Amino acid sequence: MSLQAKLDAFKADFEAGKPPYSVPRSVIDVMHRATEELVESGAAQRSKKAGDVAPSFSLSDAEGNIVNSADLLKRGPLVLSFYRGVWCPYCNIELQALEAAKPEFDKYGASLVAISPQTAPNSRKSVRQNELSFAILSDVKGKVGEAFGLRFRLPDYLIELYKQLKNDLPAFNDDPSWTLPMPARYVIGQDGVILYSEVNPDYTRRPESEDMIPVVQQAAAVRA
Repeated sequence: MSLQAKLDAFKADFEAGKPPYSVPRSVIDVMHRATEELVESGAAQRSKKAGDVAPSFSLSDAEGNIVNSADLLKRGPLVLSFYRGVWCPYCNIELQALEAAKPEFDKYGASLVAISPQTAPNSRKSVRQNELSFAILSDVKGKVGEAFGLRFRLPDYLIELYKQLKNDLPAFNDDPSWTLPMPARYVIGQDGVILYSEVNPDYTRRPESEDMIPVVQQAAAVRA
């Protein structure tokens, strides 16, 4: 089953209120409204695209080790995923798909890392829960997401809903700003130029991991 098929199946069950989910239709409607407004805002079109130089970063992984993008690019191409956090089931499904594709990235000498604004303990939970073998990095205060043009503030009405649902983003992220990155995938060449980008303000839509493999293969051929 494709990644998007899995996401669609989860969304259908969630919105139908199938166990273990029991969410009122009013909650679903608020989430739809927020997504539609973010799509219509054009925020995704203002993010970094293929052909742009990728912002460099130096972030801590789940164990507190510093991971530097320049060091990763010395080894080969970089596959980079921005996600919302371990609290987001769509993100967890995506992380599992990336883990399944990792042997193909490894074959071409590409590094795979994922970035979220969550704290290190929550990143460790991401690793455990999804059985990941690649680094999960903590983007403190969302600065790297901001540099890529992905960071946005939740609308006030969605913040109120999250509070009602006990989805405490300030605690998850150790940041009072109520901001998140739009989910995004990048392949970055060793010269730092973005070769592939996919940014979607609809968090229920994610690209297939396989879509990046030809780009990684081509980047590896240039490297050779």
